[in-house]
Amino acid sequence: MSQQQRMQGQPMIIMGEDAQRMKDKDAQEHNIAAARAVAESVQSTLGPKGMDKMLVSSMGSVTVTNDGVTILQEMDIDNPTAEMIVEVAETQENEAGDGTTTAVAIAGELLKQAEELLEQDIHPTAIIRGFNLASERARDEIDDIAIDVDREDEDLLRKVAETSMTGKGAELNKEHLSQLIVDAIQAVTVEADDGSYIPDLEFLNIETQTGAAAGDSELLHGAVIDKDPVHEDMPVDLEDASVLLLDQPVEVDEAEADASLSVDSPDQLQQFIEQEEQQLQEKVDKIVETGADVVFCQKGIDDMAQHYLAKEGVLALRRVKKSDMQFLAEVLGAGIVSDLDTAGADDLGTGDLSRDEEAELFYVEGEDSHGVTLLLRGSTEHVVDELERGINDALDVVASTVSDGRVLAGGGAVEVELARRLRDYADSVEGREQLAVEAFGDAVELVPRVLAENAGLDPIDTLVDLRAAHDDGDVTAGLNVFSGDVEDTYESGVVEPAHAKEQAISSAAEAANLVLKIDDIISAGDLSTEGDGEEGGPGGPGGAPGGMGGMGGGMGGMM
Repeated sequence: MSQQQRMQGQPMIIMGEDAQRMKDKDAQEHNIAAARAVAESVQSTLGPKGMDKMLVSSMGSVTVTNDGVTILQEMDIDNPTAEMIVEVAETQENEAGDGTTTAVAIAGELLKQAEELLEQDIHPTAIIRGFNLASERARDEIDDIAIDVDREDEDLLRKVAETSMTGKGAELNKEHLSQLIVDAIQAVTVEADDGSYIPDLEFLNIETQTGAAAGDSELLHGAVIDKDPVHEDMPVDLEDASVLLLDQPVEVDEAEADASLSVDSPDQLQQFIEQEEQQLQEKVDKIVETGADVVFCQKGIDDMAQHYLAKEGVLALRRVKKSDMQFLAEVLGAGIVSDLDTAGADDLGTGDLSRDEEAELFYVEGEDSHGVTLLLRGSTEHVVDELERGINDALDVVASTVSDGRVLAGGGAVEVELARRLRDYADSVEGREQLAVEAFGDAVELVPRVLAENAGLDPIDTLVDLRAAHDDGDVTAGLNVFSGDVEDTYESGVVEPAHAKEQAISSAAEAANLVLKIDDIISAGDLSTEGDGEEGGPGGPGGAPGGMGGMGGGMGGMM
């Protein structure tokens, strides 16, 4: 390009031919629409009356769930902004264990409120500052609203577990399962040096089994191993057994290099076979010399070695999973042996073993076992998988309640109270940030609105009733989605951990601010996709902008 052309105002081309650029308002609208599409995709799963999603992978596997983070992880999302919202759910899952749908829904609503402010020519930096002020204030208010609880209060902990499970696959048997969850958390809770109590979930294992009712699930103080004895003549029920955990195959040692053997007579072949048998016998003798009554082997056990072990009256299980081996080490107080030549009595653990022939499971219980196993049962794989997801969330929130010691009234009570307090706080904020603080309060009220919608109730009437109750000073007034009434949800047993709510609001605000701060999108390829979305956009849900095509395709088969 000549100097003369540049002086005439001709643009200088610095990007490749396929590169695309979206600036300012177009970029903001694109990002907000993408993020909102993700949030709206999971809103219908929120609450006890939330609906499930069926997710079909490219390989044909089916997942039926209403767990927010599972839905978002399984969806085929092909938009960088949408993926940022998915990260909100993943962070919420990692930090709090539950509340993923709430976090994502609030993030989407914050961006919806921000879009309205942008249309009023309020600069994104003013909105971000306002959202930051509101987020900090909201966390302070949650701490003020929260109710301190005693970690020994089993009744309250059961209510926390039941609240988490309501609306999920575990709901039908939530009374039985909530008691198992509380017992499990208390069994693995340890006292820290500073006097606080921390549930150590590494000592809690979950095993699943199909073909039975969820009400038959049980808590075992020890491990459950889904393996059969390697030989039918081995004992299966032992008390005070000495257990060897072996990370070495009980097989003939193979040559490091490929080798061939030439034999001139049957005697030579027999001699070779006898030598292999002798080698296996020596390995079994070493196991017996340690004093082991039971061997859990992570690798294989040769057929001949199985015969020798059975003759010695030693129970052996092979191909035990690495995770099970590590858990058994905790349960039995044993070490995992990698070399039989160095194994001794000090490496052994002690415990009781029993065999459930009907379930084809081994129950292993140590003398001073700190580890426990939740054995979850369900009729089918899909049922038991969803049950496990619900139980995992409930375990996390009960553990959070034990370690944090604070809870909140559920049913939208805390969100309505937060919104009321944030609006009062906004009056003291100067500048345009005041509008952002008010918008933050409106966004938080999305939760009771969606709870009402999913229950088939009128969201406007519900919100009016809730606001009136809170204006009268009823801080714990929430929505009973089953009756449609406004009531004291804390007294009725709808209880949530404060930490999860703080994390949800904090993560949602940070994600919304991250999206708002972007004013320019530069892509090495085309920002739009070539899909044929039916309504308003190429492949995106509900007229989402270009770039959501991959997500639209994935969701098309889901919803």
